[in-house]
Amino acid sequence: MLNRRTLRIKAMQAMFAYRQCREANYALALSQIADIFSPDLNSMEVQDKDQLKLDRKACTELFKAQFENKSYKATAGNKIEQVTEDMINGYHQNNDKDLRHFKKTMLADADKIEDHYLRILLLLVEFADYAENDPKLDQSKFVKNLLIQGIKFNKSIESTSLRGNLNWSKEADMVRQWFKEVLKTDKVYLDYLKTAGQSFEEDQALVSHIVKNIIFKNDAIDKYMEDYDLNWDEDRAIVKSLVTKTLKSIPEEGAEIFEIQELSYNWEDDKTFFKKLFEKTIEVEEKYEPLIAQKAKNWDIDRIAATDKIILEMAISEMINFPSIPVKVTINEYIEVAKRYSTPKSKVFVNGILDVIAAELEKEGVIKKSGRGLIDNK
Repeated sequence: MLNRRTLRIKAMQAMFAYRQCREANYALALSQIADIFSPDLNSMEVQDKDQLKLDRKACTELFKAQFENKSYKATAGNKIEQVTEDMINGYHQNNDKDLRHFKKTMLADADKIEDHYLRILLLLVEFADYAENDPKLDQSKFVKNLLIQGIKFNKSIESTSLRGNLNWSKEADMVRQWFKEVLKTDKVYLDYLKTAGQSFEEDQALVSHIVKNIIFKNDAIDKYMEDYDLNWDEDRAIVKSLVTKTLKSIPEEGAEIFEIQELSYNWEDDKTFFKKLFEKTIEVEEKYEPLIAQKAKNWDIDRIAATDKIILEMAISEMINFPSIPVKVTINEYIEVAKRYSTPKSKVFVNGILDVIAAELEKEGVIKKSGRGLIDNK
């Protein structure tokens, strides 16, 4: 099941990607300035290369001095000031565009987990369809597998799959290959086909085996999923959990009547948390970077790992903007994120800095916690 640590990780990854793009936008602006004040090789007119070089240097210096001012306007009306204004406006426009893109992509990536979950269930049905049309081996027992039949005729899966266009039609050749080379050579599967009768427990055990030991362990299938979705490494365990819980929830009587697993206990609340955390961290960066620098006295703020800076800012944002989440919970969560995604020293660094900053912001009344089990310090 999708938990908030996973959402924090996805928000951190989106934030990291956005800041990488922001750096690229800055470099692009400088590159455009260089191009504008470079000799035009196609021009028939005599060009003053020395003056162009001086203008390029002046414009570059003015841009670096002014680029953070979103409302910067040229005053003298000369080319250097006008180019500076255009580059600053372009820089911020590109940043805004990238910010919207990563926010949208971040949310789409979370929703994609449900797509993966349903497609894995549908893959079981695909295998059964290939088994039904395989003339070389009688696999009718697998085709009639009670759980697969339940998945195949479940109305919720059918409607959701149709609505989201979730299927394996584009990968038909690859799925057929998986069926022939992976499933049909599996000893547990072949032994299952040899046994007489059709019991629910036996069918459930076989499908569970296929999911755990084939779909989620086979290198070829795993590689396809990684190529299909860059976040598969983080999402794999969640998808596996959802599929496993689904198989356990299928009833013996009326196997097609079961509920699709929810991404979380309250996805709408979690999605709101997800979006707000991302949005508010943007606001925290400029306001609290000096505080982070001050508390990290023995660390050069420019040399702190980029992920550590993002983790600190996200944690500060969460402590300030989510009054029902205890400070200690927030700190512990981001320590875990740092352990997995940053440098070996990050755990100690993040813990130490957040402890100090949290204490100071609580004392100043910036962090206010209220709710069940919390002290309201308004």
